[in-house]
Order: sequence, then C-alpha cells, then structure tokens
Amino acid sequence: MIRTSIRRAVVPGIAVLALALTGCGAGNEDNASDGGGSSSSGLSGEVAGGGSSAQDSAQQAWRAAFQGDNPDVTITYDPVGSGAGRESFESGAFLFAGSDSYITDDEGELSKAKEQCGADPIEVPAYISPIAVVFNLSGVDSVNLDAKTISEIFAGKITAWNDPAIAALNDGVDLPDTKITPVHRSDDSGTTHNFTDYLSKAGDGAWTDEPSDTWPIKGGESAEGTSGVIAAVKGGDGTIGYADESQAGGLGQAALKVGSEFNAPSAEGAAKTLEVSQPADTASDSMLAYDIDRTTTESGAYPLILTSYLLACPTYDSAGTADIVKSFLTYIVSSDGQQAAASAAGSAPLPDSVSQKATDALSVIAAK
Repeated sequence: MIRTSIRRAVVPGIAVLALALTGCGAGNEDNASDGGGSSSSGLSGEVAGGGSSAQDSAQQAWRAAFQGDNPDVTITYDPVGSGAGRESFESGAFLFAGSDSYITDDEGELSKAKEQCGADPIEVPAYISPIAVVFNLSGVDSVNLDAKTISEIFAGKITAWNDPAIAALNDGVDLPDTKITPVHRSDDSGTTHNFTDYLSKAGDGAWTDEPSDTWPIKGGESAEGTSGVIAAVKGGDGTIGYADESQAGGLGQAALKVGSEFNAPSAEGAAKTLEVSQPADTASDSMLAYDIDRTTTESGAYPLILTSYLLACPTYDSAGTADIVKSFLTYIVSSDGQQAAASAAGSAPLPDSVSQKATDALSVIAAK
C-alpha cells in the first residue's frame, strides 16, 4: 500500500544577517539588553544560530512568526549543515544550533559543547521529518524500494534501473536500462547520518559501513547541502539521492517497504516511527535523544526519518540573550511552533509528552 506524501507551501525566507559573535552570549550583550527595548514582549536584540539544512524551511516559518510578535528581535539561522552547525555552536559563533543527529562524544563534540557552555548543553528534538529517497528517471514517476536494494544502489552494486532486484519490487513498471547515478552529500551532514543509520540497520547486511555524518564510501556524485543534492538529482536522468522530504519537490520519491506495505514518506509515518522508538543511552532530562527504530514493521510507519535537534547552553553572558534564546526555542517546541513547521515544511509535530519534556529542559536557560 502506498501512502501519499503531504505537500505544503513554504514560508518565504528572511535574509540572513552577518553577525560577529565570539562566545555564548558575549557578542550580543550590547544588542540583547536585559529586558530593554520597545517591544511589547520586552525582548530586544540579535541572536545568530545555524546548522541543519533540513530545518531550513521550518526555521524560516519559526523566525517569521516569532519576530512578528517580537519586532525588536532579529534571529538569523544559517543552514550550513549539521556538522558545521555543531562546530560553530561549540566555538561560540552560534548561540544555538540545529543538528540532525544527537550530539555524542565519539569525536569529542560533547566535551567541546560542555566546555563552551560551562555545563551540559541542552538538547531537545524540534523537527521530525521523513527523508525521501528522491530520483529522476525518464518515464517513471514512482518506484518501490526496500532498504537492502537502496543499500546496494548506493554501494555501487546495483548499477542499472532495470536490475532484477528493482524489477522484483515493481511488478508491471517498465524500468529502462538507464545507468543509476547515486548522489550523496559532500558536507558533514546529519541527514547522511540518518540515511546511513537506516541502511546499516535495515539493509539486511548489504550496507557494511557504520552510520556516519560523512559519506563513507567512494563512488557516485557528491553535492553540498540539501539544495545541492536536489539540484544534482534534477540535473541528470537516472539519478537518485536522499533529502529532507520538505525540500524534495518536483522529484520522484520512492515508497519504502515496511512489513508487507510500501509506504511513501509522510509526516504521519515519521511520527509513528518516533512513537515506537526508544530514548538513547545518553538521554537525560536536559538531553532528549532518541534511537530511531529503523526496522519497525508498524503499519503506516516510515522509518527513514530524521529527528532534528536544537542545541543551546543553559546559561548565557547576558540576560537579554538568554531571554531571547529561551523564548524562541520554547516557541519552536510548543504546539504553535510545531504547527507552523508542519504547515511550512510538512514535518510531524512532536508528541505532546516530548513537547512538554523539551519545554521543561529549556526552562532553565538564564543569565550567568
């Protein structure tokens, strides 16, 4: 059974301003006053964040709504990718960051974040979205795929669209002998981490590399950022890639085998997968991380998802900065913020219990 993806309009972006920031709150003390300004909310100042490109459409909607209610506040978000976002957060260049994988200490990132914040960072889920396997194949609008076949395509073992493994999943579809050109992210990417995590756990042994933010094998075509992957797939016949579903417009999207079903990417399927997933071993009251169940056979689920997180410090150098970060991120995880993201990007709203836990974690943000 193929479930239809939800399409929604994207809220226009807000121009990104260049801000010189040297530490958590340090570069904003003059702009983010301690509750001053003419805004009726009492918030005034500038705050810069960035990271996950998958969050970009949602971030545009969140900033537009929040700044509309707080006209003396300017919030910028640079969609440089999850890895670059975490690095800028750990250095203090970003006061908050978006990351499509939860932070760990595998490469010392958690230790760096602790050093920058002076304590454990706050990490809360903010954006749940399906990752679409996008393709561009002349004469073919839809295909069914399973994790093993996708693994073999991206590993370079399946090289033509009429390969018997693909044909067996697409009875009655006239598949051409067009060469397959896989497209992967060239940058450090949380989307890549989630995609390779899915292949590793659900690929029935066909994918032998560990999940990684960086593409682990040679071959195929590379492109920077979500927009780069989409452009590369659109630019050639026979191409296939992976991208946040909110930014995959105009391309074919594979339906994935889940149990006995073939399910297209959808917000509902993403939410159902999170509901059957468990907290990560590193999870705590302030770091709400989840290990996604990639092998679920739950009816309607879509296990190729990303749960994108927000990173923040528990304290900042000025009360004004702390108030803006706390208020903005709390809005994002609220029911209003989650509905704004759903309308703009087709994401799945956080379950109420997760939203409340995220709100509680963010409530501690304050001035040093």
